[in-house]
Amino acid sequence: MVMIDFEKNKKLYYSIKEVASHFNVKESLLRYWEKEFAEISPRKTEGGTRQYTKDDIDQITVIHYLVKEKGMTLDGARQKLRTKKDEEIRRQQIISNLENIKKELDELKQSFDDLS
Repeated sequence: MVMIDFEKNKKLYYSIKEVASHFNVKESLLRYWEKEFAEISPRKTEGGTRQYTKDDIDQITVIHYLVKEKGMTLDGARQKLRTKKDEEIRRQQIISNLENIKKELDELKQSFDDLS
């Protein structure tokens, strides 16, 4: 699993392979969710290659959380997105920010440990 670091990586588009690796899921699951959730709509090249933006990945983050972590059905996740989408997006942003803070703190701790 390779996490996309959005702070360091300023790419406009990410491949389906990068996004699947970020969420530790198969590419076929992303293609399936794209059909099931109108919120996921990656740009497609003339050759049909999907190009995901940060907004697409944010939508997938919410869906992944609802389905994979909370164990909701796809119908349940769809309903939650309709009724409380802003709340779920905000929750995921907070979680992401906390994970980034933890990563920075771990890096600082490692730097201090290396000085010893």
